[in-house]
Amino acid sequence: MKKLFGEQRRQFLLEKIKTSTQPLTGGELAALTSVSRQVIVGDMTLLKAKGEPIIATSQGYLYLADRATEEASRRIACHHQAEDTERELKLLVESGVTVKDVSIEHPVYGELTAGIHVSNVQEVEAFMKRVRETGASYLLELTDGTHLHTITAPDNATLEKAVQAMRENGFLLEEIE
Repeated sequence: MKKLFGEQRRQFLLEKIKTSTQPLTGGELAALTSVSRQVIVGDMTLLKAKGEPIIATSQGYLYLADRATEEASRRIACHHQAEDTERELKLLVESGVTVKDVSIEHPVYGELTAGIHVSNVQEVEAFMKRVRETGASYLLELTDGTHLHTITAPDNATLEKAVQAMRENGFLLEEIE
């Protein structure tokens, strides 16, 4: 494909993200438009500034608008150490929920939230592989293991199943919402 410039490239990127059924990485989008990954990051920032509901996840960029459903949602407070992260995430997705994000309460910066967006074991494994490959730290390391997750599911019964599994495995602190 020939190199796209400016607004034409951003419109192309927006259409790609809107029609994709899975996240698209900055590298994939850069290859499609013959620009660097850093240019893609800038384009995504500009699109977000224009009000486009784009989020960056560990798997790539997602467009959230037409994905709104009548999902049930809940925030849960959790506690564990970094080495239990994969076990916790797999426990949640195996219970049928999507883990949307992780948040901590930082003493200086206030609430910090990072998107996770994992819904199945394969996505958890890809997320964990990326953490290992990049040497990234977990937010929970800033709070000695205490953190929040926003989880969603098709119904409240599925949410309750996940909460119960967290409780039984010693990861649940309390239910927030």
